[in-house]
Amino acid sequence: MSILINRNSRVITQGITGKTGQFHTRMCREYAQGAACFVAGVNPRKPGESFEGIPIYATVKEAKQQTGANVSVIYVPPPFAAAAIDEAVEAELDLVICITEGIPVRDMLRTRYKMQGRKTRLIGPNCPGIITPDEIKIGIMPGYIHKKGRIGVVSRSGTLTYEAVAQLMALGLGQSTCIGIGGDPVNGLKHLDVLQLFNDDEETDAVLMVGEIGGTDEEDCARWVKDHMQKPVVGFIAGVTAPPGKRMGHAGAIISGGKGTAQEKLAVMESCGIKVTRNPAEMGKLLQSVL
Repeated sequence: MSILINRNSRVITQGITGKTGQFHTRMCREYAQGAACFVAGVNPRKPGESFEGIPIYATVKEAKQQTGANVSVIYVPPPFAAAAIDEAVEAELDLVICITEGIPVRDMLRTRYKMQGRKTRLIGPNCPGIITPDEIKIGIMPGYIHKKGRIGVVSRSGTLTYEAVAQLMALGLGQSTCIGIGGDPVNGLKHLDVLQLFNDDEETDAVLMVGEIGGTDEEDCARWVKDHMQKPVVGFIAGVTAPPGKRMGHAGAIISGGKGTAQEKLAVMESCGIKVTRNPAEMGKLLQSVL
């Protein structure tokens, strides 16, 4: 079992005719059951064309009607990416994964407002995507480092998602689903949303949760874990700092009034029963210790 996607998912690529969209659609099709899962592309200027056998439609709605697709992945350039999310939401897809980085915050605020009360879930933007190992990957993560198993992984950091998986694999621990939720200040699914899904998944035994400085999402999730989570959770917070005047990692990594620091997040997580490490090289071993 998995959460959100599996071998039965049917995927649309929005932005399939761009260099990035073509490259990653090809890589995803070549992974596991991807050849059957990626069924359509969208480009309003190129309907009727195809990419390596994948038909291209003018709209998401048309692509859904013609192929039965229920998931979309977005590689559309930043100025147009929020509108691409809006189109997928209007078409009532189950899930949208937005890989695009650099979407204006104002655009995402409007999109999140429009999504209220709608059925579509959003992963991202500015994320590596989601993978159910040995079944399907949707995004830019390297598929070969994953293997089917019973550990759930959720992370705001793309590179630390890969690092966590590599450490688990070195210990012989496969994954049920791995999700990079992205680190932008306005995004879709939060740690809390994903932990709820993992808690209900019968084939996930434990969760490795990676956060970042900024905001309160990890603290909110930790408090829910304390009261509701039935499975062990281990955590790490990336506390990246930078010289004065330099940007600190993701756009969401904003510390305000002393809140949102790595130390504060780790303290709250520990107080809520989550085992944490302050060394990113120990994430896998810590997870193994709680099984």
